[in-house]
Amino acid sequence: MYQYRTSPGSGTTTGSITEVTTETLNLRYDHAVDLAPMWILALRSDLPLLGRDPISSSNPDGNYLYGVGDADIQAVIIHNLSQRWAVGFGARLIAPTGGDTFGSGKWQIMPIVGARYALWEINSSSYFEPMVRYDASIAGDPTKRNISNVQFRPTFNLGLPDQWFITFYPSADIRVNLGDPVTGQTGRLFLPFDARVGRKLSDNAALSFELGVPIIKDYPVYNIKTQVRLNITF
Repeated sequence: MYQYRTSPGSGTTTGSITEVTTETLNLRYDHAVDLAPMWILALRSDLPLLGRDPISSSNPDGNYLYGVGDADIQAVIIHNLSQRWAVGFGARLIAPTGGDTFGSGKWQIMPIVGARYALWEINSSSYFEPMVRYDASIAGDPTKRNISNVQFRPTFNLGLPDQWFITFYPSADIRVNLGDPVTGQTGRLFLPFDARVGRKLSDNAALSFELGVPIIKDYPVYNIKTQVRLNITF
């Protein structure tokens, strides 16, 4: 996955704001384990490789810096209730491997719960999948901002002809900040328009493009987000 994102950052003088660009090449691995009939353990790990241009005391000119971001691991239990319904719950653990420049400086735990409803009335590729998670810092650098925010995505995937698909809100980018404020924050809510268009290239490969733009940016997560994703299943 390659992602390009801009967001507010601290400027060269106290109280000033500038735009920070972050480019991410994220290496992701998913693995599913059948536990019992209708029960699945879904495992995920991410290793983000970042390029950023923040302004700081060690980088006053805002030059591009490159390094490893905060890595994470995730485990979710999924129970298929029927051909239409499935529910899941689990957690993600985020480690502060990115340091001061590329990470939060905090250990984070993220409980997750979600459901999936197959929309057979449309076609076999369409579904509605709401999910909510809570991101909270639990340890790490005490001088860094404490993290506490609710993240939500009301994902709706529509299967289209010729193996194409469009997904509305594929990422958990709707957020309510309950923790320390970030640069440029005036409220608690971040509500974007977020959509992904893609095509299944073969039985085990899919390519997609995602775009996110803010509608309400009282809690400024990003100014714009674009993402290109290649999924390979084996």
